[in-house]
Amino acid sequence: MSDDAAVLVIVDGANVVGSVPDGWWRDRHGAAVRLRDALVPYAADGLPGLPGPIELVLVVEGAARGVASVAGVRVDSAPGSGDDLIAELAAAAAPERECVVVTADRGLRQRAEAYGARCVGPRTVRPLPPA
Repeated sequence: MSDDAAVLVIVDGANVVGSVPDGWWRDRHGAAVRLRDALVPYAADGLPGLPGPIELVLVVEGAARGVASVAGVRVDSAPGSGDDLIAELAAAAAPERECVVVTADRGLRQRAEAYGARCVGPRTVRPLPPA
């Protein structure tokens, strides 16, 4: 999906995967694939307070590079820092297009907000499982 009218939602893959201690560190690539697949329904359905359809971009880095895109979720492999790529994507969207960045990284949030992006936490796309 690349509808310029749709809200662009950029997901900080490393930060969102790292927000749940489920053993992701043993298989970073596999964890990124699982996150990508979990994001698919949001493309059509939207996020809390953000009706769909939305354009979803999952940014991966390091050992998670090379995860393929699927219908509804474009995956961008950062050549270096995932934060730098996310900031570039947010800057490219502004000010013509609404952009939401999913991350808990304080420094990245400040960078993205400087370009006019709105930031939300990882639980927006990865709620904690019931206890």
